[in-house]
Amino acid sequence: MLQTSIALILFLFPLAYSPGPGNMFFAANGARFGFRSTVPSNVGYHFATWVVTAAIGFGFIAALDRFPQIFIFLKTSGSLYVLWIAWKIFRAGTLEGHETAKPATFIDGVILLILNPKAYVIIALMFTQFLGQSEGGWVVTVILIRTVFTINNFISFSIWALIGDKIAGYFRTPESAQKLNMLFGIILAAVAIWMLLS
Repeated sequence: MLQTSIALILFLFPLAYSPGPGNMFFAANGARFGFRSTVPSNVGYHFATWVVTAAIGFGFIAALDRFPQIFIFLKTSGSLYVLWIAWKIFRAGTLEGHETAKPATFIDGVILLILNPKAYVIIALMFTQFLGQSEGGWVVTVILIRTVFTINNFISFSIWALIGDKIAGYFRTPESAQKLNMLFGIILAAVAIWMLLS
């Protein structure tokens, strides 16, 4: 089990810690509202991750194979959702004193995961690579893989949220804060387009 865990972490490291939709989402929210405000959405995202990973590990991926239109729906919906969040951040204005802007919630985190088809692809790939390698039983291996995957991603998103928070400390004037929000909005919009076209 230890060998499987180490191999899985090495496999996931470049996928989890490189810039992607989830990381940019939490970096932008960390910059806009501070690290602590990202915790509810981070917990929501990874609660959904743990559930979805179990569903795929125990056979949900077969439904996606039989009904590819589900994947297309998730891909389109997820891209539009991230684009909507990007628009909200782009228009957020300054980092302080903007009452209409609110941090992402637990539910936002859940929705972001559910509507992120890239997560399904990575999870399915992860199971094809590691499900047969563990010396433990099949059920135990699925639980191990989903737990390692979820914890690893949670750490990654927390780091990106903290980076966003620290970067925002240098952008406290109204003008620079607005520019930072616009930058993160553009980055997230680019991520949404990448999700849609890839």
